Amino acid sequence: MSIDVVCLRPEADLTRVGVRAAEGVTVAYRKPDDGDVPALIKAARALIIPAVGAKLPAELFIGASLKLVQVTGAGLDRLDRDALVRAGIPVANVPGGSNSAVAEYAVTTASMLLRRFAWSDAEIRAGNYPAFRARMLADNLAGLDGLLVGIVGFGVIGEAVAAAFRKQGSRLCYFDPTPRNSAAALGAKSLSLGELLQTADVVSLHVPLLPATQNMIGVPQLALMKPTAVLIQAARGGIVAEAALADALRAGKIAGAAVDVYSTEPPAADNPLLKLDGEGRNRLILTPHIAGVTRQSSAFLFQSAWDNVARVLLRGEAPANRAY
Repeated sequence: MSIDVVCLRPEADLTRVGVRAAEGVTVAYRKPDDGDVPALIKAARALIIPAVGAKLPAELFIGASLKLVQVTGAGLDRLDRDALVRAGIPVANVPGGSNSAVAEYAVTTASMLLRRFAWSDAEIRAGNYPAFRARMLADNLAGLDGLLVGIVGFGVIGEAVAAAFRKQGSRLCYFDPTPRNSAAALGAKSLSLGELLQTADVVSLHVPLLPATQNMIGVPQLALMKPTAVLIQAARGGIVAEAALADALRAGKIAGAAVDVYSTEPPAADNPLLKLDGEGRNRLILTPHIAGVTRQSSAFLFQSAWDNVARVLLRGEAPANRAY
């Protein structure tokens, strides 16, 4: 039996959120390192891949007759653009499907850090209830209302995050090299990166991983931040220099950080963020690249991916949201 679609994620990922493969196509569900994957891709008409995972070798696409590579998310980091363009294979993604989930993550973790919810949990379990409660009161901790939130990268996700903070009463500023007309409607002021880091109470990162954004937030940038400010890293691993962030948290140079993405995933045992202890550890919230993952967002992403496969393979139409 010939295979129409190779899907490099388990079928259970789809079915548990109520999504089924497009009717009329045959599907092979595989792990990326399964031995028959290269041959299946060469013969298939479409490939579906998660946005998160190891980079796929360019050799997989040499001689392939794929009509579509569909990413079940926005990120295209796993693909070799030049190789796919040379092969004439269209690539499509699902932009914006995780916007609400990422916005919810950013607001929630910012509040947890500013008000020390996770830190206080650890202190209470350690028997330090009276002393830590007194410290929290003495430090006059702030909620989100009226604070200045700096959005680094004002694309579709950054805009959604900004809107979510605005609903909490936050003031907004942003840094993005491209002028963003939508920022004015949210009352977001355009600043240089340095100005944003110096003035924002919450810094939320939403830029792609590019040569220009590699280690975008390192020692000099963290030194600009206020000691009461928090950093939300739910963009891509590699944008924040992890050793620099660990040092800043250990020394109390910033009030806290939430990190959802890492330079290598899963993070290696010697990752400096995993080596933090004491107050440095309590200033840090770690999550396993799930900022954009909820049942609702997954259902939207997977259904959109299959709708696009059906559009191309069954109706002979051009793919929606073609990236290149």
